[in-house]
Amino acid sequence: MLNIALFGPPGAGKGTQSEKLLHKYNLTYISTGDILRSEIKDKTDLGLKAKDIIESGGLVPDELVVEIIEKKIRTNQDSRGILFDGFPRTVVQSYILDGLLLKLNTSLDMMISLDVPEDELIKRLLLRAKGSNRSDDTLDVIKVRLREYEEKTTPVADYYQDQNKYHKIDGVGGLDEIFDTIVNHVEENKSKEYTNIVLLGKPGVGKGTQGQLLAKKHNLVYISTGKLLRREIVNGTEIGRIAAPYMEKGEIVPDEIPIKLIADQIKENPNANGFIFKGFPRTVIQAYILDGLLQRVNMRVSNMIELKLSTLKAIKRLSDRGKNKKLARPYDLSTELIVNRLEQYRTKTVPAITFYQKQNKYSRINADGTEEEVFNRLSEEVEKTLKKNF
Repeated sequence: MLNIALFGPPGAGKGTQSEKLLHKYNLTYISTGDILRSEIKDKTDLGLKAKDIIESGGLVPDELVVEIIEKKIRTNQDSRGILFDGFPRTVVQSYILDGLLLKLNTSLDMMISLDVPEDELIKRLLLRAKGSNRSDDTLDVIKVRLREYEEKTTPVADYYQDQNKYHKIDGVGGLDEIFDTIVNHVEENKSKEYTNIVLLGKPGVGKGTQGQLLAKKHNLVYISTGKLLRREIVNGTEIGRIAAPYMEKGEIVPDEIPIKLIADQIKENPNANGFIFKGFPRTVIQAYILDGLLQRVNMRVSNMIELKLSTLKAIKRLSDRGKNKKLARPYDLSTELIVNRLEQYRTKTVPAITFYQKQNKYSRINADGTEEEVFNRLSEEVEKTLKKNF
């Protein structure tokens, strides 16, 4: 994810630059003031709590603000990241934000501060007050607001400066010129983006062939747990000896085995742009395991693509493969084994597909057709994922 806090005093131009950043990077906009007003207007439980506090003259407590922010983030899971405007405003809120993002398996990438001289800020705010007929925005009031901002937010800037996440941008100039400067800082300091695709589908849909083709075209690393396990079996390793009985029947091997193999593959490819996973995860538990493996290296699953094919056509493909001595696998050699694999897919892997659907990380591709036709469909879907990531 790309998480940015946009910082700056009243009149610095945060609103205008926020809109441009949201559009360019597909971010979720978090403005505590806007969210509070929206919750109050919609009469949600959180909004009603906030309204009671505000009407009684109190300040909305941090715990309620955080609850509202978390709700907003969790309801916008399609975005690429978060843009915080006006939060955090205190060091306490900075600690709170770090904790909240950690809970959501992410972190703040940078704080960008728009730096504008006080005389320019006063000029802008007086002009804005005149245009909106706000009689309360007098010179004295504006100076008080700017002084309060400086006193309260300087420690926040120091907090992120200590983490090398604070970037001061000249906020004077043309809007596009300022935006280009912001974008340059974002591009220079953002974390590397990875594209990780999980390919699932019934046995016989062509995941192996398509996965390798996709990895080659899109400069990703292909990881097939089946291929890795067969190599271990051929080499006569301890892992191979444990896995062999399961592989012969086409059954799922114990989870600790693929964990080690996948972790080794990720470690051996530190410069990869991402991975295509074929044959893993095959269960909901393995989906959690994959999340954990990727989280250790600051990555996550970008999308799960299901290759759809009728059961009858899957059986025919597997039967044909079983008759080919070069392609045949032990678990393709009898109808009983083929049916067993399809049943395992239905009972164990379909729930894993539901797991990704609930996270809005799901695409479905028709696997019926020529190898080229299916590849073109898949490649188009991967392109969409790449665009969303970058």
